[in-house]
Amino acid sequence: MTGAGRHGGPTDGRTARQTVRHNDYGTLEPPDLGAWRPALTVSVVIPARDCQEELERTLAGLARQTYPAELTEVVVADDGSDPPIHLPGARVVRVTGGWGRGAARETGRLAATGDVIHWLDADMILAEDHLEAHMRWHHLIDHAVVISDIRFVGAPGEEGVQSEYTRGTLESTRMLKDAGSSAYLLHTGASTSVRADLLGAAGGVDPGLNMAEDTELGYRLAQAGAVFVPDPEARAEHVGPSTVMLREKEVHRHNWSFLGDLIPDLRWLRNHPRRRWLVPYVRVVVPVTTYEETRAAVDSALAGTVADTAVTLVGPWGGLTEERRSSLDDPLLEPRLVRNLYRHEPRVAFAEAGPLSAAPTPFLLSLPAGWALGADTIDRLVRLADADGLGLVCAALTETAAGEVVTARLERTAAFSRASFFHGDPDDLVDEMFGSLWVSGSEYGIVPVDEAEPPAGDAAKWRALAARRLEEVKEARAEVERLSAEVERLSAGPAAAPEPGRFGALIRHLRSAG
Repeated sequence: MTGAGRHGGPTDGRTARQTVRHNDYGTLEPPDLGAWRPALTVSVVIPARDCQEELERTLAGLARQTYPAELTEVVVADDGSDPPIHLPGARVVRVTGGWGRGAARETGRLAATGDVIHWLDADMILAEDHLEAHMRWHHLIDHAVVISDIRFVGAPGEEGVQSEYTRGTLESTRMLKDAGSSAYLLHTGASTSVRADLLGAAGGVDPGLNMAEDTELGYRLAQAGAVFVPDPEARAEHVGPSTVMLREKEVHRHNWSFLGDLIPDLRWLRNHPRRRWLVPYVRVVVPVTTYEETRAAVDSALAGTVADTAVTLVGPWGGLTEERRSSLDDPLLEPRLVRNLYRHEPRVAFAEAGPLSAAPTPFLLSLPAGWALGADTIDRLVRLADADGLGLVCAALTETAAGEVVTARLERTAAFSRASFFHGDPDDLVDEMFGSLWVSGSEYGIVPVDEAEPPAGDAAKWRALAARRLEEVKEARAEVERLSAEVERLSAGPAAAPEPGRFGALIRHLRSAG
C-alpha cells in the first residue's frame, strides 16, 4: 500500500491531555485534513467470510489512502471461507475456536499490532482520506471512538443515503454532543476506530456474539471512559443495505433476547420484576463488620426496588480456612457467619478489597459500615445522577468526633474510568467532566442499621393484590358507565322500555322521581 504523502506541519503526533465534558467533543480542535503529521500506527481489521471479490474492492480503496502506508496494516480475519481468502497486501488470519462476527473481530484484534484498531466491513468503499479523518482524533485524545459517515448505496458510484436511525440520532443529539451516556448506541463495526489499549481495557470483543457485538462493545467502551465522535469527513459507502434495513424486526427479536443480560443501561429490556441478570445495574460495596450489622446493610440493598442490584462484601475471606476450630470462639466468627449467610446468594460477591472499577456495571455505590438503604434509595440516587449526567453523588450521613463527614458514594463507572486517564484528584476530575453533587443521606432513606425497616413482605403478593384491585376498579367503572347510559335512556321519555332484572327497582325509582 502507498500513501499520498501530503502531510506536513509542526505537530509531532503526541496525544494531548484534553478533557471532554460528558460527550461534548466540540471542545477538541482536530487539524485540517492534509495539514498535520501523523505518528500513530493503525491496524484495519476486517472480519470476512466468502467475500473475496468485495474484499479486493475494499483493499483497492485502502491502497489509495492518504494516511501513510508505513503506518498502516490490514488484517483480514477469515471466518471459515471456502476456499480460504487470499489477499496480497493484507495479513489473513484464520478464525479458530469459534465462529461469527464476534469471534472474527476478536481474532483480528489479537493479531493486530497498530496503536489504533480500525474496524471495517468487507463491503465498504472508503474516501481516500477516510483513515486520515479518523486518525487525527486519536492524535488528540487517547480515549476517542470515531464513527464514520456511512452512506448506503445499491452499487459503487451511486448516491448514498444515511440510515434513518443514524440520521435521527445525530440530528436530535447535536452530532452526539448532547447524547450523554447513550452515545455508544451509534457505535457500529462497519467503520469505527479506537485505541488498541482502550479496546483491551474494555475487554475486547465478545467472541460469543454473532450479532450486536458492536453495540455491546460500544457499551463497554463507554464504561471504560470513551468519547464517541461521529466525523462527517470520515466518508464511506456501504454497498447494499444492512441486515437491519432488510429484516429489522427479526434482528431486534434476535438481539434483544441477550442484550438485556449484557447492557443494563437498556432498562426497557429489564422490565421483569424478579429476574437475575448477568451484568448488574448497580454494585453496592459493603464492608464486613458484625454479622447483624452487615446483614442489615446487605439485605437492605438486595430488597430495594432496583432488582438488578449486586453486592460486594469486603472482608478477610482469605483467612477463613476449613481447619479445625472452635465454632463459637472463632476469632473470625463474624465474617464466617456472613459468608455462611450469603455463600449461595448469586447477587453477592466476596472480595478482600473494594473494586477499583465496577465495569461493566454502570454504577458503584459505596455504603459505609453501620448504615442501611431504604427501599427506593438506589433508584432515587441513580435518577438524580441521570437527570444531569452526574459522575458522583455523595450522600452525607453523619460527622465523626474528629470532624470527618461519613458519606455514601454513588459513582458513575464511565466518569471515573475517564478520570483515570488524567493526573489529579479523581473526584475533582469527575466534577470537571461530569459534575458532582452533595445531598443529605437521610433525605434519600439512608439510616443507621438499628433504625432500618426489616425487608419483610412479598412483592409478588402485593402486585397480585394490586392487579385484583385494578380489575375491581375496571368493573366498577363499567358499571357506572352502564348505569349512566341507562339514566340517559330513561330520561329520553316514558316510551323507553323498562329494563328487567336486577336494576328494575332502580328504574322504577327513577320513573317515580320523574
